Amino acid sequence: MTSYPLFNPPAFLRNPFAQSYLASTPFRAIGKNPMSDAAREMILKTPDGTRLQGFYSKHPQSVGLILLLHGWEGSARSTYVRCSGRYFFNRGHSVFRLNLRDHGESHHLNHGLFFGSLLQEVVDAVGEIAAIEADRPFFMIGFSMGGNYVLRVAARTAGRPIDNLKHAVAVSPVIDPARATRLIDERPAFRFYFLRKWRRSLVKKQAAFPEKYDFSDIRRMNSIYRMTTELLMRYSSFESPDAYFDSYALTDDALAPIRVPTTLITAKDDPIIPADDFEGLDLNDRIRLAMQNYGGHNGFIESLSLRVWYQPYILHLFSSQ
Repeated sequence: MTSYPLFNPPAFLRNPFAQSYLASTPFRAIGKNPMSDAAREMILKTPDGTRLQGFYSKHPQSVGLILLLHGWEGSARSTYVRCSGRYFFNRGHSVFRLNLRDHGESHHLNHGLFFGSLLQEVVDAVGEIAAIEADRPFFMIGFSMGGNYVLRVAARTAGRPIDNLKHAVAVSPVIDPARATRLIDERPAFRFYFLRKWRRSLVKKQAAFPEKYDFSDIRRMNSIYRMTTELLMRYSSFESPDAYFDSYALTDDALAPIRVPTTLITAKDDPIIPADDFEGLDLNDRIRLAMQNYGGHNGFIESLSLRVWYQPYILHLFSSQ
């Protein structure tokens, strides 16, 4: 792949927590957004009966279709998703923003709970999305947990290729979910952020299926790891949290099957995805690791105008295909 300048923000923007905060701050999304204006809701039904919500913004002169996949407890309306969608739509791409199960306002669509191990329903949905513009190049971009999903989808499709899939990008992808969960719990600001969003999500799920779920005691817990453990014990077949986290970890040779050009964008100073998570990965010649010195988690903010480094970088990658 061709070279591209490293992310090098001014000194006052190098704090990883500031970068991580700015990634999701709502005022980044202020202003006109033609991508949002063009969006129409779609409910994708997979062969196993799962229904996933998405929003398709067709560009009138589409040069390609880009799938954007949010992080855990984010959604199609997350700041970083809407801002990225606007950027790529304004440069000629159609955009599809997919909500994972129980994210956004989709809790009522499926009886079962979201777990990170649920991959096949996302693989099936991605196949349907790619077919919407089958005559155009198809690209995937995932953030954090969404990056983890994009990488697993890319690996899974090695055996059943998506013909128009040209490139997959994972921004700050979760590699070792157990370790990331513990690090979130150790950092009060992150723990508060995710607990607040997860509790709201559980309230929505219980309201949609009151006969099936009562999360009252779980919502009072003050640990992501503990809440995860309790939900697994009650509502999954996993025997332990370790077995669950291992089911979607990307350690060792998990990425080896990937055959489509793939780029991992991450930062050495990411507060919850340690840089050494990437050291033992088996990366073949189709995969590039774009490790940056700065950027925090999902940040990579270049200036006070909140310009994002990875957007033109990704456009550069896609244009070179």
